[in-house]
Amino acid sequence: MDYTKLTNEPGAIALAGMIAAGELSPLEAVDAAIARIEALDGPINAVVVRDFERARDRARALTDQAPSERQPLFGVPMTVKESFDVAGLPSCWGLEKFAGTIAPEDARVVRLLKDAGAIILGKTNIPPDLSDWQSDNPVYGRTGNPHDTGRSPGGSSGGSAAAVASGMVPCEYGTDIGGSVRVPAHFCGVWTVKTSWGLVSKEGHDHPLMAGLGAHDGALSIAGPFARNAEDLELLLRLTAALPLREATRPLRDARVLALLDHPVSPIDDAVRAPIEAALEVLAAAGVQIARSSELVPDLNQQHRDYMRMLNIGMSRGGRAPDGTRATATDWFDLLDVQARNEAAWAALFEQFDYVLAPPAPILAFEHDATDIRDRKVTINGEVRSFVEVFAWAGLVTFPNLPATVLPIGHTAHLPCGLQVIGPRWGDLGTIGAAREIDVILGG
Repeated sequence: MDYTKLTNEPGAIALAGMIAAGELSPLEAVDAAIARIEALDGPINAVVVRDFERARDRARALTDQAPSERQPLFGVPMTVKESFDVAGLPSCWGLEKFAGTIAPEDARVVRLLKDAGAIILGKTNIPPDLSDWQSDNPVYGRTGNPHDTGRSPGGSSGGSAAAVASGMVPCEYGTDIGGSVRVPAHFCGVWTVKTSWGLVSKEGHDHPLMAGLGAHDGALSIAGPFARNAEDLELLLRLTAALPLREATRPLRDARVLALLDHPVSPIDDAVRAPIEAALEVLAAAGVQIARSSELVPDLNQQHRDYMRMLNIGMSRGGRAPDGTRATATDWFDLLDVQARNEAAWAALFEQFDYVLAPPAPILAFEHDATDIRDRKVTINGEVRSFVEVFAWAGLVTFPNLPATVLPIGHTAHLPCGLQVIGPRWGDLGTIGAAREIDVILGG
């Protein structure tokens, strides 16, 4: 099924196989990716930090080598989000005052990818402080959605998804605290996994103010990969996971599935609901048992309030809220207790269900909007609402530290639509496996 696919370029595993078979050299693979970036990236502006010459040097160094079994990405060119440190490249998080900040060493994720044979071509665009569903900043400019450059590719890993969707690179790595890998995947029509909190190290993914202070892996925030298929996504996760992965066992047709398409805080637009409902109908016809409600679903209104409070405190590192108040240490510990109870409630739900299906966002890719996010509005089914409400669908997964795989399942007009496949904590591989089965059933 065609979800407005933009490229027929091979994925990471396929490209590595071509290199291993001698069909092309690492340098030829790198040069081809560079040529695609130079040809396609002008109006998109995704790959904003380029490291082409070092990438070519690395590719030349691999030319006379054979890949080892520990290098499944041997010779594969890719990019990473700007906020990951890559030795010798800037990590400014879209902030002008840190534009000259050069990372002294690679982030752990980058090291692991390089160890697996990947060649880093550069870094992709973000919003300032990684704090928007757009990717526009005064240092690198604005990234456009490759399906419609007048619209957002999502954020904060918007450049990541745009680079993969357009075919510039086969895979990428981003981060997520408020939908920052899931929304770009949804907006751009690619695959991602929002990993269980703590599964992938964020060492070397530090705000410039905290660089070198070991402040990575803060509350809620995770690192997760992008790809154009489930197999590549699974490989990237296996290569970067810091903890043993729980293997998936139950086929989707034997699974207990809950579809969650309504939220008391944020209704979903018909442009999102229609493709998801169509996908659910196909899944049901294929024999997948899908419930539409459960008394085990936590109080989503309260969960959203708790999530937004934790998100705001965490991202400001306890700075003053807009009303001038400031959280105390007691407030933070109380909030951690609330989060633990919420996580336990979701764990109880996952004793009855294997997966929850939900939209990654209540809207499709929106037109670029420079309005401050706190004042921005969004129109859903003709009703003008506060943009901040849309974070409810991200917090659904983020606050209880759950994994979710996003895959493209349809489109409205020329804009892709994705689906979140949510599982129990540490069930990351299960969500990828279920998403793979969904894709097959839908004819992807």
